[in-house]
Amino acid sequence: MCRRLPDVPPIADLLPGYEARGWNGILAPAGTPRAVIERLNQVLVKIVRSPEMAPALVGEGATAVGNTPAEFDAVIRADIAKWAKIIKEAGSRPQ
Repeated sequence: MCRRLPDVPPIADLLPGYEARGWNGILAPAGTPRAVIERLNQVLVKIVRSPEMAPALVGEGATAVGNTPAEFDAVIRADIAKWAKIIKEAGSRPQ
C-alpha cells in the first residue's frame, strides 16, 4: 500500500502478476578499484540505514535497503532481462 495514497490498492491487487518497481542507486565508472567501491558501499549503507535517513526514506514511500554491490548488480541485471523480454514480446521498436 502506498503511504501517500492509503485508499488506493496496489496495482498487483487489480492486475495479478503485475509488478513494477523503481529503485535508486549509486554507480561507479567501469574500472573503479574494488577497494574504492567497497568503501563507498560501506559509507552509503551506513547513511541509508541511519536513524535519520531510514525513516525519511520510509516517509517518502521508499525502502531503505543498502545492499551489497553484488546484490545491486543482480537487481539491475534482473530488471534489464525482465524489461527486455517485455519489450520484445510487445514488439516495441524505437521510433
